[in-house]
Amino acid sequence: MISRLILAVAGAIALSSGLASAHGSHSNDGQPPSNDWATRHMMEEHHIEGFDALSFFTLHDYDASGAWTPEEVRKTYGLDDESNRGASESSKESAIRAVFDLFDPTNTGTISRDAWLKTIASGTRLPDLGFGPGHHGDLEYEYEIHHFEKFHGDDATEEELNHPEDIEHFRLHDEMEAAQLRLEKLEDTQVVEANIPSKFRRAV
Repeated sequence: MISRLILAVAGAIALSSGLASAHGSHSNDGQPPSNDWATRHMMEEHHIEGFDALSFFTLHDYDASGAWTPEEVRKTYGLDDESNRGASESSKESAIRAVFDLFDPTNTGTISRDAWLKTIASGTRLPDLGFGPGHHGDLEYEYEIHHFEKFHGDDATEEELNHPEDIEHFRLHDEMEAAQLRLEKLEDTQVVEANIPSKFRRAV
């Protein structure tokens, strides 16, 4: 039962990533490839126009190790986002290899900060690999950045939050909260030994 509740919460989060309509679709919409994907990513995913190579690297060095791992590149490009669920795993791995071919020419297995800065300074840019702008935020972040900020504002009233994305977002919130309450209730339930089948009881 507990595992089903956990799966329900995870499923709700995954489902939220697939919202798509006229109001700020969160899908890979087939825009033409950008010759500077990092700029597209920063504008669409972070709403940042002015940045330098170091700040971009630091923002996407999720474990602050000073180097990008394949998993971090995968996350930055949004390869595991719902919008890319139709892409094959081999195409995703090829995309990661393409980035490493550019920024890790000596095959160290990571992209160091120094290698990144040096390669960017030479004129190389992150390629647009056809997977969209790189959705990699959580439920709240993606809703805020792709819908709320575009179609509402800090002074929006509850009555104005009536777009399909708003309704679905808050429905998912309600489901997740209900699932969490059920999980907490189960965890607080006392185990009644008499209800345990004898074959599962510890011999004394």
